[in-house]
Amino acid sequence: MPTVTPPWAYSLQLPRDPRAPGIARTTLRAVLAAHSLAELTPNAELLAAELLANAHLHTTGDYGLRLRAVDGGGLRVGVWDADPRVPPGFVPADGVSLAVPPDCDAENGRGLHLVRACAQRWGVAELGGGKLLWAESR
Repeated sequence: MPTVTPPWAYSLQLPRDPRAPGIARTTLRAVLAAHSLAELTPNAELLAAELLANAHLHTTGDYGLRLRAVDGGGLRVGVWDADPRVPPGFVPADGVSLAVPPDCDAENGRGLHLVRACAQRWGVAELGGGKLLWAESR
């Protein structure tokens, strides 16, 4: 895998539009291809799709996608929004997740469980009244 110096980062602000998550995923694929990281695409796209859907469905304002290189040829996918509330269970307490898996018949509630299962690292950061949920893929 190529090493990039200095590390790169991209931000894409998205409007409240049902096409925005698809445009963000297209951007993600283009960035990974441009940086010779296409092998990360399936996992990174899943992480981005779940985080983007969460922001689109559960917040009211604009939101955005952030992509940045991490050491070892990986990628950090982040989605920010202006809502400071962190989804239940996304932040672990003392290393133990507080999330309760959804019922087998539930139609919603699996997205952040998928993110945590498919990411090597994940977390949340406060951003000026909002938040950034992030997940890393290698």
